[in-house]
Amino acid sequence: MKKNKKYTLENIKILDFAAEGKCIVKNEGEVIFVDGSQVCPNDEVTILVSKSKKKYSEGRILKINSFSNDRVEPFCEHFGVCGGCKWQHVPYETQLAQKQKQVTDQLTRIGKIQLNGFENILGSEKIQYYRNKLEYTFSNSRWLTPDEIATGEEFDSNALGFHVPKRFDKVYPVKKCFLQPDPSNQIRDFFNDFARASGLPFYDHVAHEGFFRSLMIRTTSIGESMVVVQFAKNDPENIEKTLNSFLQKFPNTTSLNYFVNTKRNDSYFDLEPINFFGKPYITEKMEDLDFRIGVKSFYQTNSDQAYNLYKLVREYAQIEPNDTVYDLYTGTGTIALFVSALARKVVGIEYIEAAVEDARINAEVNEVSNSVFFAGDMAKIFTEEFINENGKPDIVIADPPRAGMDKPVIETLLKIAPRRIVYVSCNPATQARDLELLSVKYETESLRPVDMFPHTFHVENVVSLILKN
Repeated sequence: MKKNKKYTLENIKILDFAAEGKCIVKNEGEVIFVDGSQVCPNDEVTILVSKSKKKYSEGRILKINSFSNDRVEPFCEHFGVCGGCKWQHVPYETQLAQKQKQVTDQLTRIGKIQLNGFENILGSEKIQYYRNKLEYTFSNSRWLTPDEIATGEEFDSNALGFHVPKRFDKVYPVKKCFLQPDPSNQIRDFFNDFARASGLPFYDHVAHEGFFRSLMIRTTSIGESMVVVQFAKNDPENIEKTLNSFLQKFPNTTSLNYFVNTKRNDSYFDLEPINFFGKPYITEKMEDLDFRIGVKSFYQTNSDQAYNLYKLVREYAQIEPNDTVYDLYTGTGTIALFVSALARKVVGIEYIEAAVEDARINAEVNEVSNSVFFAGDMAKIFTEEFINENGKPDIVIADPPRAGMDKPVIETLLKIAPRRIVYVSCNPATQARDLELLSVKYETESLRPVDMFPHTFHVENVVSLILKN
C-alpha cells in the first residue's frame, strides 16, 4: 500500500485502546489509530485510512458494522454528539483498567521507570454528577445531527449547549447533562427559555454579533452556587432584566456575576467580573479548611476526588514537623494549604498572579500563618538564590500543567536534592519524560493513578520519589 494514499478497510476489528482516547486496529502488520470515542475493542468497523506515517497510520471510523459484547448502553441521549463523556459505552471497570494500563505503558516505555510501589488506580465513587463547574455556549448556529437532517424538518437555529468537537461555531443544545448536580440543569434551562422568549440574539461566532454569549455554573459540596453570564453587548437594561428574572426563579443563588465581553474571543481572564448579587465568591470545604472560589479561580472540578487526591499526596509526602515544603505550580494553593498543618513552612510558586492572590486570601481565611506564595515564571523564580532566601526544601510537591515541568526546574531539583519529591501529573507521558531526567538521583517509591474524570480518557498520576542511597 502506497504511503499517504487514502484507502478503506471493511469489517476490521478494533483490537485495543491506546493513549489519548484512541483505539488500535492492525492491517497486514500496519498499526492504525482511530478515534475511540464511539468504539471499543471487538467492535467491527469500516474505516478510512487517511494519514500514513513512518511507524503508524491514522484512520477515521466510517461505520460500526457490529458491536462488541463488552459495550454498555450510554446513559445520555447526547452521547457521541456533544463531545463530552466519550467513554459512556465502556464499562467503568474497563475504563479504570485502561487508565492504569496507560500510566504503566507510558512510564515504562517513555521514562523507563521502575514501577516500585505501584498501587491500583483510585476510582471515583461518583461517575455521574461529579463536576462542580460547567460552561455552556449560546450560539445562533445550532448543530444538526444526521438523523435530524434526514427528517427534512426545520429546526430553530439558536442553541445553548456544548461546542461540537473541532467546530468553534457550532453548538449542540443540551436537554439534560449528567455531569453536574442540581440545580445545574434547571439553571441552564432557565437561561435557554428566557433568551428565546426575550427575542434578544444568541451570539454569532462568525460575525461576532449578538447579546447572549456564555453561561458558567459552579456548585460546591456545601450547597453554594455561582452563576456567571457573559453578555456580548453593554446593554444595562436588558442585562438587569435578565439577571433579575433569574433571581426571581433562583433566589437562593450564592453568587451571581456577569461580564460584558465585546472582544472576538470568549476568554474573560483579562476582563473584570461584575458582581450583581450575593458574594463575589463561593466556598468549598475540605476537612477543616474553607476555600474561596471566585469567578476566575481554578479549583479541581471533581471536588470529592480532589479530596482523595490531596490525601494521597499528603500520605506520599511523609512530612515531618520541622520540614520546609515547596509546592511548585501551586495554583490557588489548595495542596499547599492542605498539607500546611504538618510542616514548619510551606512555600507556593505559581505563574498566574490571580491564582496566587486566591492562595493568599485562602491562607488568611484559614489563619494559615506558615505559608508564603510567589507569582512568576517557575523557571526563573525557582533558583538557588530563591531557595537561599526562603529555605531549602525537605519535601517538594509539583503539580505542573500538561506540558510537564520546566527543564530548569528539574535541574534545580537535582542540585538542591530535597529528601522527597511528590509529582502529580495530568499527563503521564510528560511525567514519564521528567521522571527519567530525575532518575539520575531519584527512584520511585510509590505511585498511584487517580481517576478524576469518569467516562473520559484523562487520568491523574501521583508518584513519590526518594533520593537514591
